[in-house]
Amino acid sequence: MSFFTKLFGNKEKKTPVVEERTVMNLRTGDIVTYDLEDYEVVGKLSYNDHGFKWYAYQLQGASRVIWLSVEVDDELELGIYEKSKLKLEEPIPKKLAVDGVDYYLDESGTAVVRGEGRSQNVDGVQCQYFDFYDDAEEKYLSVEIWGSEIEVSTGYGIEEYEIKIIAGSN
Repeated sequence: MSFFTKLFGNKEKKTPVVEERTVMNLRTGDIVTYDLEDYEVVGKLSYNDHGFKWYAYQLQGASRVIWLSVEVDDELELGIYEKSKLKLEEPIPKKLAVDGVDYYLDESGTAVVRGEGRSQNVDGVQCQYFDFYDDAEEKYLSVEIWGSEIEVSTGYGIEEYEIKIIAGSN
């Protein structure tokens, strides 16, 4: 450090580097624009089923909450989900009919979940999951068992170009 730098200080201010956001590294506080509406990322769930990982981001909009599901299974797969009022009991059947649509079980398992933001209350918890698709694989149904609570969500696939991301922090 030179004498003048010590005397007058360093005038150069370092600009914080903002990591480019993708669907794989969203953080709470980021903004996601989807279908002409802005949503704030308020929660994140990271699932791990014996090394297979995927994410669910809780997005808070002005009038509703949606979930953005992200996984890489040969290729990037994105889905938009909303909670359903459907009530289920165990055992979960292999076929479900919801609002006139037949859904068929595609895969199921148990995952350890890491939660952040509004989802931090499930950090370290195990959940059972069941993924269903309709005949055309255009509509999705997700069932998750968290202890004694069974959550059901309906959804559909989207393409990455349909969303825009604005980093809310570094």
